[in-house]
Amino acid sequence: MQWIRRNLKVIVPVGVVLAIGVAVVAFGVFGVQTLFIDDTVDESGPVFDSGVGVNEASPPATAVVEEPRATVGDTPEVTVAETPAETVPPSTAPAAPQIVTLSQGSFVARGRYSGAGTALVLNDGSEQRFLRFENFSTDNGPDLNVYLTTSDANADSGTFDDEFIDLGNLKGNIGDQNYEIPPDVDLSRFDTVVVWCVRFSTPFTAADLVPTA
Repeated sequence: MQWIRRNLKVIVPVGVVLAIGVAVVAFGVFGVQTLFIDDTVDESGPVFDSGVGVNEASPPATAVVEEPRATVGDTPEVTVAETPAETVPPSTAPAAPQIVTLSQGSFVARGRYSGAGTALVLNDGSEQRFLRFENFSTDNGPDLNVYLTTSDANADSGTFDDEFIDLGNLKGNIGDQNYEIPPDVDLSRFDTVVVWCVRFSTPFTAADLVPTA
């Protein structure tokens, strides 16, 4: 009995240390806690540098003119009236920028990870483009990034990080979100978006971006 008690005094602390070590590795290195916690976002549509996407209404400009009216003695009085300022004819006014969808695709599951929603590439007629996720959802995980890649959505997992453009950290595994695409990215080559786990080099979900016109 004394032998058991002496050994328990040694075994119990060692077990505690091992348990702490496993927890540190699991949560600190592998980030297993992210598998059970959803990060939800809800971003509205992107706002371009041209201002499209921002609803701002301003009243029309007015010009002040003077109109004579009845006089008193030798001093004429005037009244002030407002008339609309001269406007540019519609035929010569520049067209307002509009947001158009250049390409889009649906997210598919990869391996044991889920994937749903739509990926859109939006443009306002300038060089500026945004990648937008709508009704998006996937599993959560550590070190998830958004890549544009030359591989197809159903390609072998190991090919997604051969040629890719990193658009940054995934903002949330659930919800609508936007990512600006650098102007020099050739979307005819980098035509697939993938949510990529950098830590474990594995895809969570992907979508092929198909031109809409």
